[in-house]
Amino acid sequence: MKLRIAAANRQQASIEMGEFSHDEYVAVSESTSTRANHSSKVSLLPLVFLIFYEVSGGPFGVEDTVQAAGPLLALLGFLLFPLIWSVPEALITAEMGTMFPENGGYVVWVSSALGPYWGFQQGWMKWLSGVIDNALYPVLFLDYLKSAVPAVGGGLPRVAATWALTIVLTYLNYRGMVIVGWVAVCLGVFSLLPFVVMGFLSIPDLQPSRWAVTNLNDVDWNLYLNTLFWNLNYWDSISTLAGEVENPKKTLPRALFYAVILVVLGYFFPLLIGTGAVPLNRDLWSDGYFSDVAMIIGGAWLRWWLQAAAAMSNMGMFVAEMSSDSFQLLGMAERGMLPEFFTKRSRHGTPLIGILFSATGVIILSWMSFQEIVAAENFLYCFGMILEFIAFILLRIKHPNASRPYKIAGGTAGAILLCIPPTILIGVVLFFSSLKVMFVSLIAIAIGLVLQPCLKYVEKKRWMKFSHSSELPDLGNLDENRSLVY
Repeated sequence: MKLRIAAANRQQASIEMGEFSHDEYVAVSESTSTRANHSSKVSLLPLVFLIFYEVSGGPFGVEDTVQAAGPLLALLGFLLFPLIWSVPEALITAEMGTMFPENGGYVVWVSSALGPYWGFQQGWMKWLSGVIDNALYPVLFLDYLKSAVPAVGGGLPRVAATWALTIVLTYLNYRGMVIVGWVAVCLGVFSLLPFVVMGFLSIPDLQPSRWAVTNLNDVDWNLYLNTLFWNLNYWDSISTLAGEVENPKKTLPRALFYAVILVVLGYFFPLLIGTGAVPLNRDLWSDGYFSDVAMIIGGAWLRWWLQAAAAMSNMGMFVAEMSSDSFQLLGMAERGMLPEFFTKRSRHGTPLIGILFSATGVIILSWMSFQEIVAAENFLYCFGMILEFIAFILLRIKHPNASRPYKIAGGTAGAILLCIPPTILIGVVLFFSSLKVMFVSLIAIAIGLVLQPCLKYVEKKRWMKFSHSSELPDLGNLDENRSLVY
């Protein structure tokens, strides 16, 4: 699961933006940039943990892979799936994120390659996917809490608790509560430490033969693939922080490399412990089951510690995800894709309208089950990633001489080959989607296709005010403007 802190420290909402000259990207001074006043730079170690929370936040939520496919396929999935999906996405994020050090991230990539219409579609699908993802965190929080407080396991108390969490955390987001930098480092250590302790305590009970248990005739491929996909995607979300990274052309690629290792180990070893030290009952392996594993291995104290870690992780991810979603709407408004009122900030520096829109979406989606939320999010995310792959390849073809501080080797042919395995995987994930999820997701995509022309019509009629920030660089002349980073 993922802590999407993508715009997390953007009470600042804004890096030092710049203007293009013919040979370099010239930073605008603080005296001419109102955005720069809120800027801060993120160094390597904090950035690693920011990416860790964007993608993962700890092994909370991976339990369904064991229920769906058994220990062997669950363990293999978290070793092999990153090679097919996480590594290519991280590499593309490294290249594009250093090429466009702007908080708009993937919206800017797609806009530069395919035009503002498809840039808007990318922003719509990514925002909607993020809101759907954010609806998971109250669900996961309550799933870990229900073993200690059974009343929140279902019915009206669960609905009331979900809404209460959403309202409280939304208010914290409004007040500018964000998780960044060294706070992310501390939360990362706190989230993983109980699993380290559980690993040492489990050594006498480990039975390696349990890791090999599998039954290919009894695999829920839809649940298995969606859970893997959900737990190992969103590497591109860090692109919305590219402008706030210290020396991004070196720091961002290195941080992505270290974060891939941290995320994979953070999933694999807890699964290794849980499946090896506890007798297998696949039906019990659902979201929240690690707290029961902790109870079996270490007792009540370890369960409470793990539940506290899960709670902090999920609460932090909710606040950060909403921050990312709301600042994305602000960024799209600064590019003239949304009405100007989306750029308005609260007195705490947070995008009030974006927060209200995102919180409303979370509340509307709170009735869905964990599996339905994951499947719907993945469906929309897949379409957004297809646009990113297309943009990545087209920019290689159309602008081969544009500055790429970090460039994946292999030329255009290598770029195409890199995108083939994850594209095939996207096809597989979409194929296994249920008709209900497919129907709802396609309706959501259709809304975006119609919404953009409608907004353009509204702009033409001057029913709402749209504006384009003069501080943002022009995306039209990438080859002439050789360097896009300062």
